Amino acid sequence: MVLHIKGNNGGFAHGHTVVTRFDEDEDNTGIEFSVLNMNAGEKLETVSETETAYLLMQGEATFTVSGQAMPASRQSIFDQSPYCVHLAAGEKVVIDSRAESEIAVFRTANTKPFEVRFYGPDDVPNEHRGRGQVDNAGYRFVRTIFDDTNSDSNAELVLGEVVTLPGRWSSYPPHHHPQPEIYHYRFTEPQGYGHAELGDDVLKVKQCDTVKIFDGFDHPQCAAPGYGMYYLWVIRHLPGNRYTVPVFTEEHKWIQGENPAFWRPQGID
Repeated sequence: MVLHIKGNNGGFAHGHTVVTRFDEDEDNTGIEFSVLNMNAGEKLETVSETETAYLLMQGEATFTVSGQAMPASRQSIFDQSPYCVHLAAGEKVVIDSRAESEIAVFRTANTKPFEVRFYGPDDVPNEHRGRGQVDNAGYRFVRTIFDDTNSDSNAELVLGEVVTLPGRWSSYPPHHHPQPEIYHYRFTEPQGYGHAELGDDVLKVKQCDTVKIFDGFDHPQCAAPGYGMYYLWVIRHLPGNRYTVPVFTEEHKWIQGENPAFWRPQGID
């Protein structure tokens, strides 16, 4: 079982690098995740065979689908919300890269039709989640790009980002859901790292690592002090069981209450 995908800590090469596929023989999430690195002046034209989403990680590019163009520019995944285009099978997409650009690509084996949708920073605000809980130990920024509240009912992907503050937790309290998910990590410094729970196992995650998450696995995260931790997350809806909200582990739900009592140091100089 390979749930923690490593070996890309130095980054991804020019071109298209596939990290996971949606038709793998083992540990299959049903989601393909890949990274597309383009040079300035490079142009890509392709027709999507399945439901696909392109998320600009860094750089400058224009995405054109069905005659609609979205210029996009992003210098920091930590400080800026994303640009993303979400399209159905059979759509032609043209990507004009105006600078060195890195683009995350997501696919799943869905050929149902839906209208192309573009998302920009104004559509993806930072949700200040965990603020005020247990001395802000789990305060982080969550950016849900699209889910069932703003995407077509024929779509089968849910996509977003999380920025975890240095030394703090995210995806907390521990939670799980039956729908498969993928996390992909970046850090504010190349030597940065964090810890990712996967059930009772704890993984040390580093720059450009990827983790697959399956049904029943709680998956809270924490960033090492001094290092901001970003992860993009993508979930696949299941037939008859679309993702809405996670199931929080009962024994830790108390921290979500109003003014919960918890230990603080007393009498210590």
